[in-house]
Amino acid sequence: MDIQIGRNRTARRAYGIDEIALVPGRSTLDPQLTDTYWELGGITREVPILASAMDSVMDVQTAVSLTALGAIGVLNLQGVQTRYSDPDAILEHIASVSRDEYVSLMQKLYQAPIQPELVQERIRSIKQQGGIAAVSSTPQDAVYLGKLAAASGADLFFVQATVISTAHLAPQGMTSLDLARFIEELPIPVIVGNCVTYDVALDLMKAGAKGLLVGIGPGAACTSRGVLGIGIPQVTAVADCAAARDDYQDQTGRYVPVVADGGIVTGGDLCKSIASGADAVMIGSPLARAEGAPGRGFHWGMATPSPLLPRGTRIKVGTTGTLEEIVRGPARLDDGTHNLLGALKTAMSTLGAKDLKQMQQVEIVIAPSLLTEGKVYQKAQQLGMGKS
Repeated sequence: MDIQIGRNRTARRAYGIDEIALVPGRSTLDPQLTDTYWELGGITREVPILASAMDSVMDVQTAVSLTALGAIGVLNLQGVQTRYSDPDAILEHIASVSRDEYVSLMQKLYQAPIQPELVQERIRSIKQQGGIAAVSSTPQDAVYLGKLAAASGADLFFVQATVISTAHLAPQGMTSLDLARFIEELPIPVIVGNCVTYDVALDLMKAGAKGLLVGIGPGAACTSRGVLGIGIPQVTAVADCAAARDDYQDQTGRYVPVVADGGIVTGGDLCKSIASGADAVMIGSPLARAEGAPGRGFHWGMATPSPLLPRGTRIKVGTTGTLEEIVRGPARLDDGTHNLLGALKTAMSTLGAKDLKQMQQVEIVIAPSLLTEGKVYQKAQQLGMGKS
């Protein structure tokens, strides 16, 4: 229902992850009986989690480790891993500078050219160690990097931007990326994002996308909503794009997975994203907290390198446990940020959902007090759900 916000101006109410709750059904089942497997581009995984293509989250070794854990890591082909032969020195520098020095340093560091031999080396190193080589590029460099990635043995190619569409108007003398043609010609599956609306999601599916990333601005280090004022709260965005997925499947018989990208920090966030219609989630900051993460206890957004309008910031996330503890447990913390897969399986068992398709159909209620109701002691003592 539209709400009148002024004379001749209405707006639609949208909902974020913290505003909803999941309702138990009439049956339950043992967590061991739940099935969390999903498929993306012909690759089947047990853990419906993708690691964001962010330099603070992803490097070759993390991609290999996530594969072994049943998930997928996405490497940024325009980040420090492909600009510098020794990215560790660069990452140490980023983690060591003050807040005042950060933006100018990032603008400088990301002006270094992408080295094609490093793109090949990173992809081949992931493959040689038994990892799934999923890689990412912005639309501007997608054609060049897509061909290079495919030739190097990449398994999945992500085309990512703050907002992506099939109808982009470019300045005179510049050619826009023809997504449909690009997807058709690239010999590996292409996943695209980000989008937040039914119509754009449907357009991207019709263009041949093998998966969609949904979310604009909810990421922990992203400032797009503050700088640009653009975005739709994640629950509504995911539900709308999932509706497009279902309608597209009815029309064509082809199923295109929807990935909730941004704003997912805890197991509860993961569960509510799936319940809203997502097939999986993409996360950054929770994995940036892993021991050995490239960010050294810091996390920063993908849009940061812009020389004119940096739309990301560097946040201190600290180090809380191993990658395995965060993804599969056992949990070392009491705030829902560890054992994300265990949280999903437990929620599914409690809700009576045997698989992810059933999880997408559970009842949802609007519950703005869900995270605060009865939590006065946790809040006062900064424990569990009361941690700020």
